[in-house]
Amino acid sequence: MSDEKHQGLQSAFRRKLLMGMAALPTMSLVSRPSFGAGPATSVVNTTGLAVTDTEVTVGILHSVTGTMAISETGSVQAEKLAIEQINASGGVLGRKIKFIQEDGASDWPTFAEKAKKLLVNDKCASVMGCWTSASRKAVLPVFEQYNGMLYYPTFYEGLEQSKNVIYTGQEATQQIIAGLDWVNKTKGAKTFYLLGSDYIWPRTSNKIARKHIEGHLSGSKVVGEEYFPLGHTQFNSVINKIKLTKPDVIYAIIVGGSNVAFYKQLKAAGIDLSKQTLLTISVTEDEIDGIGGENIAGAFACMKYFQSLDNPNNKEFVAAFKKMWGEKTVIGDVTQAAYLGPWLWKMTVEKAGSFDVDKIAEASTGIEFTKAPEGYVKIHKNHHLWSKTRVGLAGLDGQFKVVYETPDLIEPDPFPKGYQ
Repeated sequence: MSDEKHQGLQSAFRRKLLMGMAALPTMSLVSRPSFGAGPATSVVNTTGLAVTDTEVTVGILHSVTGTMAISETGSVQAEKLAIEQINASGGVLGRKIKFIQEDGASDWPTFAEKAKKLLVNDKCASVMGCWTSASRKAVLPVFEQYNGMLYYPTFYEGLEQSKNVIYTGQEATQQIIAGLDWVNKTKGAKTFYLLGSDYIWPRTSNKIARKHIEGHLSGSKVVGEEYFPLGHTQFNSVINKIKLTKPDVIYAIIVGGSNVAFYKQLKAAGIDLSKQTLLTISVTEDEIDGIGGENIAGAFACMKYFQSLDNPNNKEFVAAFKKMWGEKTVIGDVTQAAYLGPWLWKMTVEKAGSFDVDKIAEASTGIEFTKAPEGYVKIHKNHHLWSKTRVGLAGLDGQFKVVYETPDLIEPDPFPKGYQ
């Protein structure tokens, strides 16, 4: 590990990682209300889940070690906050939520192994988890085989739909296509250099991006496309190619700790992001916490949530998050989407009057969360969320300022015609 990566991860994220790992594997956060006044367990739990008269157990499955911990620790924190708030308000069907946390350790086979444990051994009624598409693809067969319910928080490439997953992040039409349309229209962008980490999401996302750029943006073309292993820290070669190619847009889908090195090396190479347009769909405030605002200021990000959103729901959420995890913590898009998971599950369970997964899957369509920090969300029949798309401009303070927002919610379409 290079000194640069070591310092970036250790100094900026050590506190956050320790918080994520500090929780005991099995615990609950509060015990203020009295529980046990809900409907009989035999009525609401007919499939042998970990549900008693007073408690229901869920799983949390994210990486709190390895290169993806920089991104996933915030999701763990948000899910625990939601669980604490739900418990404080009376729980779910009169039952207190207890959680079992497992570490996917930035390793896809480990995610599958831990998912099986949570479903088969622990009988979790639902699981909040994963970040990368590789981890989601690794656990999906497990959830479908054992009929579990996963709440997945990350923006992703789409091209998937499952009865056993609620996708609380955006899919491609809501993020990739909307972002490219924006940068083409507002910046007059015609040439694009595509970068990504080397796994499912960046490669598939850039495949969709290339089809949109070359097939739908008049006169536009891709002038370069490269991928790097997870944890990669040496970007000088591709930065030199970018300087020679001079694309209108650097389109970056680099994930995890690699972002620390990439943006520092961009700046060191003299690339001024106030002059060279860079659009990312992978960097949130969580990553900027390690990258440093001074190294990414001027970059644009396209997603549905930024910590700076000015609405009553978000102000309340940010205040509660910082109260629980510290004033210096930051909140990115996936962190907010992870917060939605426990709340959407609670509302669906109460609509269904049952913890049974089949009943929850059936009852999910139409569930609305009016208190979402992003403003408002609704579950579509395809198990994705209606949501707005926003573009943020990175500042020296490590925050994104919203410079564009779609006027309406965008209907999710995980299988857009012509992009598969």
